[in-house]
Amino acid sequence: MIAEVAAALALTSPAFANGGTIPVRYTCDGAGLSPALRWTPPPAGTRSFSLTVVDPDAPGGHFVHWTVSGIPASSRGLAAGAHAPREGRNSAGGRGWTGPCPPSGTHRYVFTLRALGPGGRTLATARLVGRYSRR
Repeated sequence: MIAEVAAALALTSPAFANGGTIPVRYTCDGAGLSPALRWTPPPAGTRSFSLTVVDPDAPGGHFVHWTVSGIPASSRGLAAGAHAPREGRNSAGGRGWTGPCPPSGTHRYVFTLRALGPGGRTLATARLVGRYSRR
């Protein structure tokens, strides 16, 4: 029997460290830009990437800040303030990035990148968590 090895994929941001504070510039208290993101080469067979950003600490239990699909497999990141042609609806009712804007306390913002293969099968997943609280 051959064991299947999960491919490694890492997601980072030059704006904040994993578990660190998201700078004001990327929130509702600043310019509201999406932060720059970078990732490592995906596993063989990757056809595209998808990205979601959610706040699991929102009063409703789950606030979607950004969904992007169809990111080319050749991509290794997104620039700050990026707009993608295939952005889904966020929980604020719009398309594209909606910056962190917690009503109280410190919230976590979970960035999840998926490398997708044939048929949309997930080949690898990477996560990055940022935190933000309003003063």
